[in-house]
Formats: sequence, C-alpha cells, structure tokens
Amino acid sequence: MIRCKLYVFISTEGYTYQPDSVSIEPDIENCQVIGFSKGRDIDDAFENLLQENIYLIKTTFNEIVGYELKHRDRHKFAKYFYLNDRKKVNNCTTVKEYG
Repeated sequence: MIRCKLYVFISTEGYTYQPDSVSIEPDIENCQVIGFSKGRDIDDAFENLLQENIYLIKTTFNEIVGYELKHRDRHKFAKYFYLNDRKKVNNCTTVKEYG
C-alpha cells in the first residue's frame, strides 16, 4: 500500500484587507492558502489538487508553492496567536512599548 502524504499549497500573489478596513488599497501583503491535497509526492498531490478543484485553472493565480505537512497530528503542534490579546496589554500601540 502506497502511503500518501499531505501537502498545503499557497501563493504569495494577492493581498488582503484587515477586518473593518475602509481603505481601497490592500492593507497587508500576504500568502493565500490555495488548498490542501494528498499524494505519493508533491507532484502527485498538486495534480490531485487540480483535479479536485478544477476552478483553480480559471483563477489569476500563477505561482503556487507546495509544502509537506509532516506531522499527522499537526493540530497538536499548532499554536494560535491572537493579536487582540496583545493589544489589550497596557493599551500599547507598538510592539516596542510591550518591552
């Protein structure tokens, strides 16, 4: 039995707006998650991603990068960060003020 590996595919093409943004200009240059897929290797996983999400061909994304997610229990190793918690500390407005 061939064991499939899990991959995440992202693109750095694109921008995002923060919640409640009123700017017509993007707020943050970012990475966008294109999707997750399994395969024998990264090429196989990318082909599976395209087969399962045919609409991707019609998007304006071009460069997509794949990364293997090595830990099966990756959720156990995830750590979440909440910026609102940082903002509440002493009503600071910059990272330097936290020091």
